[in-house]
Amino acid sequence: MADSTGQEPTEPGHTGAVAADPYDRMAWRDLYARSAALRELAAELAARHAHTTDLLADAFLAAYLAEPRVREAAEMAPSRRFNREVVAELAASPGFAALRRETAGDPYAAALAVLAEAPALRLLLDRTEPVREAADRAAEARRSAGRPARTAGETARQAGATAGALGAGATSADGAAGPASAPAAPAGQAASRAEAAARQALEAATPGIRAAARTATAQAVRVTREEAALMRAWGVGHGELERMPYEERARLAERLRTGRLARWAELIGRFRQMADGERARKVENATGELIGVTLGDDLSRVLPSELAHLGLPELRAVFAARYAAGELMLYDSRGEQTTGQGAVIACVDTSHSMYEEGPGGITREAWSKACALALLDQARHARRDFVGILFSAADKLQVFRFPAGRPAPVERVLEFAETFLGGGTSYQRPLSAAAALLAEEFDTAARGRGDIVLITDDECGVTEQWTREWQEARHRLGFRLFGLAVGAPTATASGSVLEALCDNLRPIEDLTDVRAAADLFRLI
Repeated sequence: MADSTGQEPTEPGHTGAVAADPYDRMAWRDLYARSAALRELAAELAARHAHTTDLLADAFLAAYLAEPRVREAAEMAPSRRFNREVVAELAASPGFAALRRETAGDPYAAALAVLAEAPALRLLLDRTEPVREAADRAAEARRSAGRPARTAGETARQAGATAGALGAGATSADGAAGPASAPAAPAGQAASRAEAAARQALEAATPGIRAAARTATAQAVRVTREEAALMRAWGVGHGELERMPYEERARLAERLRTGRLARWAELIGRFRQMADGERARKVENATGELIGVTLGDDLSRVLPSELAHLGLPELRAVFAARYAAGELMLYDSRGEQTTGQGAVIACVDTSHSMYEEGPGGITREAWSKACALALLDQARHARRDFVGILFSAADKLQVFRFPAGRPAPVERVLEFAETFLGGGTSYQRPLSAAAALLAEEFDTAARGRGDIVLITDDECGVTEQWTREWQEARHRLGFRLFGLAVGAPTATASGSVLEALCDNLRPIEDLTDVRAAADLFRLI
């Protein structure tokens, strides 16, 4: 029978196992509407099992809320107590705290966790169908037990209205209530028996639920951590991810997982971490390595024996005179060369031979692109423009510009990292393009001392005319050229073209070793 609103009465208690305010539930509804994967999962489970969309919402809220609270079993509608038990076991799993470090406050990561938990939940639902059927029978029994009482109440109200109209008082109404309430007791007893049976079935299933919850949580931790590490490896910060719309973030994650360099995300991450560590060690204008004693007036390097003169009143005037004459004894040192102010330009060889694998199965291309991405970080940290030049044969060149004053769009970074031209190798065109860019920067912004990094695995000739023009440009602009010969020891041999062109040249043999280029990030 329908109630006064015309709807079939629902069972008492909450249908959501995780206590949440309307705004938090709105986050779930919004994400559900945007995520085709969540909707497909919900439709698949709902076709075979009841109340599974509520279970997915609870799993999401448990991962998303800052301080999730799982309701007590007594607060729950009988048909949802199974859901409550699953979520309680998820929250009690050993890995749940680690999961929430990745998902709390991040709706996308919380949804990713739900999708990762799906295989374990699907298997659990299949195995525990009788438990949920018992819960549904208990819920229906409780609804049935409530119908006679509601019928009696409605009859009483109608009889009371009739008696009032006849002036007969309340006697007729009281008399009407008695017979109608008779079926309530057997129905209530049946509901109690059904609820007891449902509780027993749920208790018997608890060990299996606990095991499935632990498996689901472990899987969710692995997936969310892998995606977080993938984003960090590609330089996508947490703040940038939070501002990114769900659909864009999902597309980005898919591209990172399936792109050409996806398998080398760990290498890219190690390169960037190494470069970050080298930046922390680098100090501009540092005194560097002590190599002896010299004379001067730099009080920060005065020898202790000179400072001792200040403690004797009769020698203070001598100290002052020597200071004025620049004849104090100072520590002499050899510091690292200061970095430039112009653009950082990475010229990356993408000829066919760069496909070749080195130790650990790492390709020359992967090592080179990882190094270039770390140089992009280096430039942005120093507020310098970055330019990536991909080259191969003389007729193949592609330029990617990342100005210091603008964000580096992740899509553009990925395009730079994933582009491969193929063909042979020519130094002249990419180096000429790099010099032209530095000249443009020097003429328009008066910034000199740029840095060019040439990463290649081959050697090729250059003409005398080009060499003269190159030396003239380097003298005028004051830039430096660093060379990295990846898997090509002959390119660094005495008398090679690279040796003649580069200010700093090194061979890269072990492609698993990111520290082979460590000092590059202290010099640039």
